[in-house]
Amino acid sequence: MTELTLTHGDAEATIALLGAEARSWRVGGRDLLWPSDPAIWSDISPILYPVVGWTRDGEERVDGVRYPLSLHGFARFETFAVETSTPDFARLTLADNSSTRALYPFAFALAVEYRLSADALAIAIEVANPGERRAPYACGLHPGFRWPLGSAGREGALVQFEKAERPEVPELAPGGLIRSTTRPVPLCGRNLPLSDALFERDALCFLDCASRSLTFIDASGASITMEYEGFQHVGLWTKPGAPFLCLEPWIGYSDPDGFTGDLFEKPGMRVLEPGEQVRHEARFIFRPE
Repeated sequence: MTELTLTHGDAEATIALLGAEARSWRVGGRDLLWPSDPAIWSDISPILYPVVGWTRDGEERVDGVRYPLSLHGFARFETFAVETSTPDFARLTLADNSSTRALYPFAFALAVEYRLSADALAIAIEVANPGERRAPYACGLHPGFRWPLGSAGREGALVQFEKAERPEVPELAPGGLIRSTTRPVPLCGRNLPLSDALFERDALCFLDCASRSLTFIDASGASITMEYEGFQHVGLWTKPGAPFLCLEPWIGYSDPDGFTGDLFEKPGMRVLEPGEQVRHEARFIFRPE
């Protein structure tokens, strides 16, 4: 078995064991996740762990030792085990092993849960530290939704935040690292009009955002709402001209430009004490035109 299929009425989702990645989500026969295209972006909805974003020189440092822990970590390359599976729910798990310890020298127990309902897909990440030493971590979701969602074309789409956000985001250095300088974004109240030009300089990183939900609304009126009470930051990303928009809730983010410190010192990282467990959940809700 390489994947699971969840069903709830006329809603359906397919979850791959490789990376615990949602490979499709359909409501009423409508495909909501983009289908992947290796010529543009080979992923669909990767799980990000134990880092989020880019790392300096593709590595992190722990106790003076360099580890090749690169973009978004390794969870998406690992095969998860099925712990629980019902028609509309799945819990997939991954524990540290020799290959993960070569990249990240910590014990962990990672679980990803999917719960499907008539109009929503809830995704939760649980991280536990079964080891005897403190463990730093970050995690996030990275689903790419079809843009447009309907038949009205890509122009006229927007993201509407729950609350007013700062009309600026950090600039990204070459290699995706976070600069201390910012660039403006065209927020109109709570609304951010979407365009290819907006993403010519890579992702938009809303760090420590005030909102705990946002809605991607395309020109047809169809929408995806992301509720992310369990996360602290949000990324929006596409490649100019590509038929998808990623709505990304994060704990943690890319290395700051010039950062050379230990993984424990990296801004945005959380630290689990021995025996500690945490849960981060987001819910994606579809509304048709």
